[in-house]
This record gives sequence, structure tokens and C-alpha cells, in this order.
Amino acid sequence: MSTPKKVVLAYSGGLDTSIILKWLQTEYGCEVVTFTADLGQGEELEPARRKAELLGIAPENIHIEDVREEFVRDFVFPMFRANALYEGLYLLGTSIARPLISKRLVEIAAECGADAVAHGATGKGNDQVRFELSAYALNPDIKVIAPWREWDLSSRSKLLEFAEANQIPIAKDKRGEAPFSVDANLLHTSSEGKVLEDPAEPAPEDVYQRTVSPENAPDTPEVIELGFERGDAVSINGEALSPADLLTRLNELGGAHGIGRLDLVEGRFVGMKSRGIYETPGGTILLAAHRGIEQITLDRSAAHLKDELMPRYAELIYNGFWFAPEREMLQAAIDHSQAHVTGTTRLKLYKGQASVIGRWSDASLYSEAHVTFEEDAGAYDQADAAGFIKLNALRLKLLAARDRRLKQ
Repeated sequence: MSTPKKVVLAYSGGLDTSIILKWLQTEYGCEVVTFTADLGQGEELEPARRKAELLGIAPENIHIEDVREEFVRDFVFPMFRANALYEGLYLLGTSIARPLISKRLVEIAAECGADAVAHGATGKGNDQVRFELSAYALNPDIKVIAPWREWDLSSRSKLLEFAEANQIPIAKDKRGEAPFSVDANLLHTSSEGKVLEDPAEPAPEDVYQRTVSPENAPDTPEVIELGFERGDAVSINGEALSPADLLTRLNELGGAHGIGRLDLVEGRFVGMKSRGIYETPGGTILLAAHRGIEQITLDRSAAHLKDELMPRYAELIYNGFWFAPEREMLQAAIDHSQAHVTGTTRLKLYKGQASVIGRWSDASLYSEAHVTFEEDAGAYDQADAAGFIKLNALRLKLLAARDRRLKQ
């Protein structure tokens, strides 16, 4: 790779990305542009601006953007239309944030004439794959720099030595190793490493940041109603909310009732297994509510086909293929299925659970006249079931007759 002249760095303002910023300047002698995304991680981002300025970045080269609405509207909501779960459990909170960050990195690079982008993902994880696949899908000529795969700063002590040698401020609490690593956005928090690496050991309670423990959640259930239009949540208890505001409110409701905790050992795309502690309070409520409204608005075969497609769709997102044609093809099919997924789901929030207790829609396929145990006024002729059963049983009877004949 030729030496880059200008690099757009995904910059958090933390110690690691500050070291990366200075390393890019010293290793490549290049101009650095920083991009910091407000994805709803719950942190003040102005310190990132001050830290970048302290490290010599010109104000016009510091980009701090609130992308919460875009994140939920264009990434989280499309994913939830699919009811996506990786390995049957994980709501993909980290995975779905990476394509948006990559998209803005590439766009800013084009705007400011940069020839490379850089990220702080390690060479052991999935994020390096997600960042780079997305970047190349959007600009095949972009250079991607992954310092963790290049430098010799292979230990915490070496990182601190580099920081001190280059006058990078080190907070007192950063001189010791953190007990675990945290990634957060509006959809979830993810905690990994250190004290969490032994999957046999329960996670300490201080890992959880967004949810009270279910045991300490209120003893009184809370009932809410979530309104949907074409598969996307649009209101809570009749109040219309923007995508980001709606997810924020669901996070508050879910967190207060201990909803959305997950302790998972997952299969990383790079080959190893890792243990993560996830909190997705609002997303857990949203998934239950969405499946609830789909129960009455989706045709049986369409719903079953969606469930067959879902694991493949979820795996594509987990592995970093958001901008791949196969994900877009699946999204088109999923979005088509949501044309009549409009209505309201009522849920009970209680002690770590979000339970659907009601659902209704003008587009409902549910017919009480057909399923009632009372008189159905001729809506359904039960005698028709005899022929239906005979036709479906025919091949089974032929198989059984063949097997019995061969045994004689």
C-alpha cells in the first residue's frame, strides 16, 4: 500500500484512538481527519473534540456528528423488520453500527480529499471485518489502515509508554487495565474480555449499565402499547415518536424492568468463540412487539419463509456484509412482507420479561368467525378437513405400505 497523504480516523477520543491518531502522524507523516459519531452511546463527545485539537488536529478536520436518527431509521429498523437474531439470541447491536460508521468515514474522505480511512479494531475481532468490507463496498479504491495489525505496541505498557513519549494525556483510571471492554450505542451495550473471559463464571453485576437486575425490578408490571406502520414502530402509548426517540424511551422502560440482558458465547466470523454480555432493553421489547403484530398481519407461509431467511440475513449483518447485494436482496423481500404490518401490540413489562398480551390491526388476518369453538354460522365446514387429511396422508400411507411389504 502506498503511503497515505490524508487519513480519516474513526475517533472516540479515548486513549487507544488517541494513540492511533498520533501513530498515524508519526508512522506515515500524514494529515489526520477525525470522525466521531454520536450513536447514542451516552457519552459527552465534546471532550473528543478537545482531545483532537490538543493532538494538533485543525478544527476543520474534526467531525463530530449526531447520527442517532439515521442509525435507528436506516439500520436498526430495517434489521428489526427481519426479526434478526444471530445464533438465535444476539440482537446484533455492535454489528449494525459498523456499516454506518464506515459509510460516514468514506463520505468524509471523499469530501475532504483523503485517500485512506483508519479504525481501531483489533486483529482478533469481527469489527475489523465489518469496517473494511463496508468501506471497500462503498469505495473500492479506498485504503484502509488497521494499526492494531501493523504496529508493535503489543502490550498495555507499550501503549502507555508511547502515549507518555508523545504527550498524550492519560487519565488516572486508564493507567491500570480496565476490568472489561465496553462498546455502546443506542441499541445496546456490549461488554467483553478480562473478567468475562471465563464462560463458566457469572458476570459481575457491575457489568450491567442499562438494566436493573430482574430481581430488583419493580414488583408491579407495566403495560405499554407499541404502534407500528409497515413494520416499523412509530408510537408508544399513542404518542408518535421519531425512531431514535422511540428507541430511547423503550430503553428507559426496558432498563427499569430488567429487560434485555444476555450472556452469550458466540462464534466470531474470524473463527474463535468469545463470551459477551449484552444489554438490549429497548430492542428486546421491540422484537417481541414486532413479532406480536406480525402474528395477525402476516400470512402463515410468508411468516415461515421470513423465519427461514432470518438466520442467513442475521449472519450477513454479523459478518459485515450490510452493503453486499445478497443482504439488499433479502432486505427487499423482507420489506415487501411488511406492507400490511400495521397496528398495535400491547405488552406487559415485568421482572426481565416483555410479554405480548394483546395485538390488533385493521389489516388483521385473524378471523374469530373461523376459529371460534361456538357456532360459526357456516364460516368453516369441518367436513372439508376429511379430504384435506386424506390427500396429505396419501404419500405417508404409500410409504408405510411399501415398508410393510418389504419386511414380509
